[in-house]
This record gives sequence, C-alpha cells and structure tokens, in this order.
Amino acid sequence: MKKTGEAKILRIFISNTDKFKHVPLYEMVVLAAKRYQLAGATVLKGVMGFGSSSVVRSVKFWEITEKLPVVIEIVDDSEKIDQFIEKILPWFEKLRYGCLITVEDAQIILYKKGMPKVK
Repeated sequence: MKKTGEAKILRIFISNTDKFKHVPLYEMVVLAAKRYQLAGATVLKGVMGFGSSSVVRSVKFWEITEKLPVVIEIVDDSEKIDQFIEKILPWFEKLRYGCLITVEDAQIILYKKGMPKVK
C-alpha cells in the first residue's frame, strides 16, 4: 500500500458466531487478508447491534456466549481490495444468516510500518 494517497476501506459486518468450514468467519477473513498480502485487517467486537433480522443483541455480563456483532475493517489500494472481495464473496453468499459488506473511498494520511519485536 502507498504511504499516502487514495485507498479503499472494506468493511464487513457479521456475527461472532458466523462460521465457514467450522472456523470463525472473521478469522478466515483476516488470515485470507494476510495470505493475499493486504496491508492489514482489524476485527472489532460490537457491544450492541441489530441487523436485517431486527433482533437487538447486546453484551450482558452474565451472558458470556451471547451472539454479538463483529466488524472487520481492511484498508488497502483499490485494486487489491477489489480482487480480495472477488475471492471472499462466495464465503458470504453461503452464510445462513445475514451480513453486510461495504466499500468506501479513503485518503491515507500516514501509513507507517512497525518494526518486529527483537528477541
């Protein structure tokens, strides 16, 4: 990815309980993003939300295993994001439950690579 300039944000809204081949879907997406050498991926756990089912889900301290919203965000060059979407879209079309995938234009202000921890 370029250090500054135009980019795209891929944002995927799913549930923490969604699976693909018995693996959490958010994990599959992040590992695929790494495999396809995208700049990075972040999974954000929601504390409350609802989707197309209109069922409101929220965190409650006594419900550890509650179904919660998850957002995966990936930022990279437009071309790389478009190619990645083509690869992963079939995974989402096979989901039993709802999801939402969006893409937005972004302006990179600073992209600074970190240094690996020296052991």
